[in-house]
Amino acid sequence: MHNRITWPTVALILCFSPLQPSGWAQGTTDPGPSLSQWADPFIGADNGGGTVPGAAVPFGFVELSPDTTHGDTNGYASSGNIIGFSHTHVSGTGGASKYGNFRVTPIAGQLSVGNLNFPKSQEQASPGYYAVTLTGDHGDIRCELTASRLVGMERFTFPAGSEGTLIVDASSHVLLAQHATHAETTVLDATHLSGRASFVGGWNPAAYTLYFYAELSRPATRSGTWTANMGSESIEAGRTHVEGDQNSDYLHHVGAFAVFDITNDHVVELKLAVSFISGDKARKNLEDEMPGWDFDSIRLRAADSWEKVLGKIQVSGGTDSQRRIFYSALYRSHYMPHDLTGENVWWSSAEPHYEDFYTLWDTFRTLHPLLTLIEPDRQRDMIRSLLDTYRHTGWLPDARIGGANGLTQGGSNGDVLIADAVVKGMTGFDYQTAYEALVKNAEIEPENPLIEGRQLEDYKRLGYMSLSQSRSASRTLEYSYDDFCISEVAHALGRNGEAEKYLQRSSNWANLWNPEKRCIRPRYADGRWLENFNAETVYPDTSTAEWWDVPYYEGSALQYTTFVPHDVRGLIGRLGGDEAFTRWLDDLFDRKLYDPTNEQDLLAPYLYIHAGRPDRTADRVRTLLKDVYNETRGGLPGNDDSGTMSSWYVWGAIGLYPNAGQPFYYIGSPVFRRVSIDLGSGRTFIIDAPESSDANRYVQGAELNRKPLNRALLTHAEIVSGGHLLLQMGPARSKWGEDERAPSPVASGIQAH
Repeated sequence: MHNRITWPTVALILCFSPLQPSGWAQGTTDPGPSLSQWADPFIGADNGGGTVPGAAVPFGFVELSPDTTHGDTNGYASSGNIIGFSHTHVSGTGGASKYGNFRVTPIAGQLSVGNLNFPKSQEQASPGYYAVTLTGDHGDIRCELTASRLVGMERFTFPAGSEGTLIVDASSHVLLAQHATHAETTVLDATHLSGRASFVGGWNPAAYTLYFYAELSRPATRSGTWTANMGSESIEAGRTHVEGDQNSDYLHHVGAFAVFDITNDHVVELKLAVSFISGDKARKNLEDEMPGWDFDSIRLRAADSWEKVLGKIQVSGGTDSQRRIFYSALYRSHYMPHDLTGENVWWSSAEPHYEDFYTLWDTFRTLHPLLTLIEPDRQRDMIRSLLDTYRHTGWLPDARIGGANGLTQGGSNGDVLIADAVVKGMTGFDYQTAYEALVKNAEIEPENPLIEGRQLEDYKRLGYMSLSQSRSASRTLEYSYDDFCISEVAHALGRNGEAEKYLQRSSNWANLWNPEKRCIRPRYADGRWLENFNAETVYPDTSTAEWWDVPYYEGSALQYTTFVPHDVRGLIGRLGGDEAFTRWLDDLFDRKLYDPTNEQDLLAPYLYIHAGRPDRTADRVRTLLKDVYNETRGGLPGNDDSGTMSSWYVWGAIGLYPNAGQPFYYIGSPVFRRVSIDLGSGRTFIIDAPESSDANRYVQGAELNRKPLNRALLTHAEIVSGGHLLLQMGPARSKWGEDERAPSPVASGIQAH
């Protein structure tokens, strides 16, 4: 028998691991004078990555970024002409998008609000800053952007001439999936504008209203409002207010303009604040966050906020390319959800408030565990916000954007976030309310399970979701893991009977195990298996069918079979033991049936560790880091999904990986020779792998705090106490990690060979 770490043993390590001294390891980590120099906001902006190249601060709601012709969900495409700079975006999201509000476009020459698109050159970006030159018939306009949490600032340098104009579009949005139902703009005086707009559509079709308040750096020589619809435009100087509704003939776009004499002074600056509450609140946000006109100072303040979060993980070794990809990924891991504390218009509460969890189906796996480790206060506030949402809407959301819940792609994945926090000892939120929310997910079917909760009738009666319900196989797997997470929280609260109930329910995944096909296979309510079944096929053919109506959401049977995070030993046993399981995983990767572009099988490369083969994990992860990530604008394997794919790279590159919802991390193969993780309160965890290289990718031996470590995992307590992990790396497989195995806490009744 292999000496496997059992779940109770891990719990003891979590609770009783002694504090280790931090900072005693020799050597330094020196990535250069500025970590921000390594972060490239353009990485992932193209090729479906959907990241936002513009200016923002960590988790800020204002993401002031260029919108272009034929832009992606981020509003941007490198190949497109720029149509302006809007103040709100979502980053890396697939499908129908959201926002793109309050677009500002500079023009030189004759005033017009039609056909606003300009070729661009000299484009550059760094954390908290974006700049580009727009070219036109009347000369070039240099545009510079920076931001705070709720305010964007733009500096425009116009070409020599008599006039320069700023066009503000109150009704703007990205992608046709949205449309404005109402918009209005008011010219308050020669230096101030205000407005609001309401929208429907996008990922979450619920309506939202957003307000703005804008201030100009100097008085306009003339100003007014405009409307445009179906190729026609109406521009009226001196008109101070305009509004329109979707049902009227003229509303397509409405906004304001301001014209400036640039004969002697070519620079015009604009500050625009947003609010979900009111125009007065937008004005207050501007006064509080950006009272002055020192663009460079505000830019440096934004850059400093990024320097602080990037400094949470410092690396040395590796190539310059690996550093750029790494710090760009860490940068993108601090974009969403958006911190809208103080902007909760939906209910009255003193709790922190975050919007745009887009979606937990993506982010629970890699992003939120990363924040738990390096930004625990931020993650705690996100959990408090989710629980506050539960109190006021009745449900813990799986997705939330723009003030409404939905859509739910799989399980009730807020359960995993709560469990991850509880088993890792996070405090500062209400455990009883959290458990209440989780039990409601597990026991009460909502009126509309497409946007909240679970679809439970079949699952509770049959132990699986039948083919009469959409996404039946993938949701059965996710519900099973959600039940395991509820069991963990129940156990932490001393509710042992309920903990056992949900632990037993978490083995429901096995009710879809098909020995003949050696994978998860959908079933009818009468127990029959789905006929004409192909385990390798991704259901459906995306060109002809909808993901919502198939047995596996965005994936294949083989891909989803790897999602048994709590019972990997049970899966190994059903496949015939360690060697057979290793061959099964090898087949998944070697035949390119694994999908690195989507979330359903992100854990798969690390499952080899459960079979005593950390060397195979090293092979797979190193190959993926090298082959599917790069430092180009198309350098992500797919949608970044609010930082999910970026944080996957961060974990792989530092040589750790979370099993989200459980208090341990797999040890992989760090690409850097030294990693220093700032845990706060003077605690640091250092990973040293001095011989690490692409060739020397295999761990030969390990020491934790100068004591031998023979398992390919660390507990959360061992990391957050601070300390030092030393990995001896080499060019060939070793015996390290074979005998002490990662925990697999669900007893499935199958004994592995």
